[in-house]
Amino acid sequence: MSGSIFKAYDIRGLVDKELTPDFAFATGIAVARFLEQEREPGTVVVGEDMRPSSPVLATAFSDGVTSQGLDVIRIGLASTDMLYFASGKLNLPGAMFTASHNPAEYNGIKLCLSGARPIGRESGLQKIENFVTEGAPMAMRNVGVEKSQSMLAEYVDYLLTLVDISGIRPLKIVIDAGNGMGGYTAPAVFERLNAEVVELYFELDGTFPNHEANPIDPKNLKDLQKAVKKHKADIGLAFDGDADRCFLVDEKGDLVNPSALTALIAARELAKKPGSSIIYNLISSRSVKEVVEENGGTAIRSRVGHSYIKKLMAETGAVFGGEHSGHFYFGDFWRADSGMLAALHAVAALGESKKTLSSLFAPFNRYTSSGEINSVVKDSVQVMAQIEETYGSDAGVEVDHLDGLTVNAKEWWFNVRASNTEPLLRLNVEASKAARMESVRDDVLNIIRGKA
Repeated sequence: MSGSIFKAYDIRGLVDKELTPDFAFATGIAVARFLEQEREPGTVVVGEDMRPSSPVLATAFSDGVTSQGLDVIRIGLASTDMLYFASGKLNLPGAMFTASHNPAEYNGIKLCLSGARPIGRESGLQKIENFVTEGAPMAMRNVGVEKSQSMLAEYVDYLLTLVDISGIRPLKIVIDAGNGMGGYTAPAVFERLNAEVVELYFELDGTFPNHEANPIDPKNLKDLQKAVKKHKADIGLAFDGDADRCFLVDEKGDLVNPSALTALIAARELAKKPGSSIIYNLISSRSVKEVVEENGGTAIRSRVGHSYIKKLMAETGAVFGGEHSGHFYFGDFWRADSGMLAALHAVAALGESKKTLSSLFAPFNRYTSSGEINSVVKDSVQVMAQIEETYGSDAGVEVDHLDGLTVNAKEWWFNVRASNTEPLLRLNVEASKAARMESVRDDVLNIIRGKA
């Protein structure tokens, strides 16, 4: 059972079938054992999202942790970045009960060490899985103490020390919380801004009655896009289920490319801390690297995935990192990702200027991209070898294997990566002109789908 539920970065599975209170209890014991081995502080911070199963699972997990003599601080309802805030501020390890953007029948656990340092498969999740599989040895211990502590007000106060919104002009903002945790945190944040907020789906409801809380899927942005145009709003914000990701819609109802937001925030962070390093993942637009360098920063390319980016940030002292998937990481937020902090940067930049959002982002939209295209393949290794053979010997073309296969030419680039969990190849293409992007995209897809 546990083999399918322990993923690369977190634990995620079907409620009652895979993720049960017994499993959560056993995982609490396993996490406590792991934390003791790591010489971590003896208290774990636990947060939960609005899914009906989250409080039950969090309680079972807490019971497992305290059975091993460790203490627990329950912060109750929280976004994932609020849990990271608590872990960072209190310098304690943490556990967040959420399945992020997954449908209602799922739940999961995101874990971190003290200071919001990530726990992934290579940094502890494999050990924790092994402990769950082995079962806990019997030990006579004093039971730890569980207490409750609200962190919402401190979380909001801290965010507003990182982004100055004091002088912004009045704005009209539509926010789609997707019945997720943005409906809990956004009111506390945005009541402090010079803004009129139009609320969409702020009611906390883990059954997601209106649409999935997954803004990377265009169909889940339609209500926000309509509302922005209807209300003549300056900006639209869409959060995923646990509100650690944020997507933007401009005043025309068009989606803002997450790479453009990465570039905007990078420029703002470099203005505060000149000459700093910025991390971008290899699916990000070339414009990110260009903007970082134009603003005097050092652009560092990363594999896709938060554990890689956070590790690189720690090694390089980077002040910011961005991903194409809407994850944005902040050096002054314990290198953790925060959808709310990204949203505040966008709102502040807009409020400080007299421009529309589309005009504000125009300098960062320099290329045309395909977006991520998934194809089912039987043998991803063989297909990628075929692609490399086709393109690798072309003049002026560079190939690298940092994450899958990246092929770089002067006017275009593409990356092909295999999914960790499904028999899929993921293709991303970018070019200076739409026609060239479409041509490269179609040629590569023909190889992937056996039509070449």
